[in-house]
Formats: sequence, C-alpha cells, structure tokens
Amino acid sequence: MIRVLVAEDMHIIRGALVALLQLEPDIEVVAEVANGDEILEVAQQTGPDVALIDVDLPHKDGLTAAAELREQLPQCRTLILTSLGTPGTLRKAMAAKVGGFLLKDAPADKLASAVRGVAAGQRVLDGELAMAAYDTVDNPLTDREIEVLRLAADGAGPEEISTVLHLSAGTVRNYLSTAVTKVGGRNRLDAVRIAREAGWM
Repeated sequence: MIRVLVAEDMHIIRGALVALLQLEPDIEVVAEVANGDEILEVAQQTGPDVALIDVDLPHKDGLTAAAELREQLPQCRTLILTSLGTPGTLRKAMAAKVGGFLLKDAPADKLASAVRGVAAGQRVLDGELAMAAYDTVDNPLTDREIEVLRLAADGAGPEEISTVLHLSAGTVRNYLSTAVTKVGGRNRLDAVRIAREAGWM
C-alpha cells in the first residue's frame, strides 16, 4: 500500500484529490494539510511514502517544503502539483530534487500513475513541459539586474531603489533599461513578468 500525504490549500481541490486517490486499491491517503509549514511535522507523524504537494501554499511554498522533506525525511518522495506550468517552475522543482511534477489540468488517471511512479523511485515529469524547460535559454540577467527588478516588482521606483541599493537613480534606471532589453519586455512590469515566468527571479 502506498501511503500519501496531500498538501493543497484549496478545500475543494484537496477533497477531489483525496477522493481520486482513495479509489485506487493500492493507495491510501494518510494525511491532508492546507499549509506549507505543516507538511514536515505531519509527514514525520504519519510516515507517508509520497507527499503530493501544491507549489503555491500559504506560509511556506511547496518547493521549500519539498526540500525540507528531502533533507529530514528522505524516505518520503515528493510529487509537485501545480497550475504554474512554466519552464521556470519546473527548473525550480528539479533543483529541489522532487520526484515528480504534474500539472493540475492533467487527466485524472495520470494522478495515480504519477504517485505510483514516484513511490517506485522514478522521475515523473510532464513531457511537453520538460522539453520546454530544456529548450529555454539561460538567465541573461546579472545578479544586480535581478535585484533591481525584484525591488521594482514590489512597487519601488528608481529613487527608492537607489536608496536601498546605495546607487544613483541614473544607475538604477540604466539597470532597469538593460534588464527590459535583455528579456525582451515592453517595460519594467513586463520584464518582471517575463523573468518570473522563466524562473530567473
């Protein structure tokens, strides 16, 4: 019997996942959690073979929780479930050394199959997404450009960013302009969106 922990903050989706898995004769859901910071403690108490974890969880994101599980409970394998099917998200999941990565819009029969594969020690990945991640270019942004874009993403203007980073406002504007050009954005907000979707920031 494959013992599964389900971590999903949306009650209806979590209930549907549990119901689907409970239909399988070789799978038993031993725990359900709604917050990322509950995963490790509950996993230590219940001893699941596989943790099915949504990427976007409150209090602690799913990839951080997956990395903690890998370090402190290595016998529990992780299957990441997400609606964020971007190559950047997949690269982050791979960097966290998760056992599998499944999109929320995948057919229902793929869920149990993915759980079985991960439990058996296989890497389970969406094929098209894996190819997209393989084909994407490396991050063209420097560390400083990423830092400036992050602050801009939080709503800071060039003057505020220059104060935080101890740079002149003109230098900050140059970093923003260069970052927008490198990622092919229309403006700084578009550059932030592109960089986030690519997993560069």
